[in-house]
Amino acid sequence: MNKGISWFNICMLLFGFVFLYAPIVILIIFSFNSGKLVSVWSGFSTHWYGALFHNEQILEAAWISLKIGAINATIATILGTLVAFALNRFGRFRGRTLFTGMATAPLVMPDVITGLATLLLFVGIGMARGMATITIAHITFSLAFVAVIVRARISALDMSLEEAAMDLGARPVKTFILIVVPLLAPALVSGWLLAFTLSLDDLVIASFVAGPGATTLPMVVFSKVRLGVSPEINALGTIIVLLVTFCIVIATLIFQRQERQKILDDQMARRG
Repeated sequence: MNKGISWFNICMLLFGFVFLYAPIVILIIFSFNSGKLVSVWSGFSTHWYGALFHNEQILEAAWISLKIGAINATIATILGTLVAFALNRFGRFRGRTLFTGMATAPLVMPDVITGLATLLLFVGIGMARGMATITIAHITFSLAFVAVIVRARISALDMSLEEAAMDLGARPVKTFILIVVPLLAPALVSGWLLAFTLSLDDLVIASFVAGPGATTLPMVVFSKVRLGVSPEINALGTIIVLLVTFCIVIATLIFQRQERQKILDDQMARRG
């Protein structure tokens, strides 16, 4: 055994994995429980998956959450990227400190405060609460996370590539699309996925700004769990875990392929 690895480190690592993933494994197992009691195993069955797909309330809430999450992630990625460029490329400008504080404040702001503030804003301007207000509220806090991720990537970019492209006659817009965006692609994808996940997971802020006909999936799940955990919720959780795992695997394979292609291109360039 490697001298740098002790049995204590191995035990702590195993304990950490069990602590994190054992509840998920238990949830998946009991999603196939035939009984209504989620804590008592009554036999194997897929009944609750069928019941889940016939539950119009959950399906409608899931569709609303997916739409809000996709719109939020797309707009937050665009705005967060612009914020990151402003902070990295525009140097020092008047109001930079205030702008930086406003852009990063949602990172440390409690969800209750954000939800209450956005609720007072919508009430003050007379905007009816619904899907639009939830989307705006989610964009408000998720763009800060995107800005941090993209800003870190921009700081590591080699500006000589952009300068070389402009020296060869490329205009700034073309340089941004053909040079900068591909280099920022991993950060943009990561920011989009994080913003989508934050929106899909949010309960507190959505509870403040939601209105009739705009109930998100976390709100429905929370309302059902308060009356007791239903096996349908276990089935729903299992499907979400599988979808997230699938997306992570696909994203990892894409990034690994890009990394291998980059290494091959570097090797070809050195040989040439």
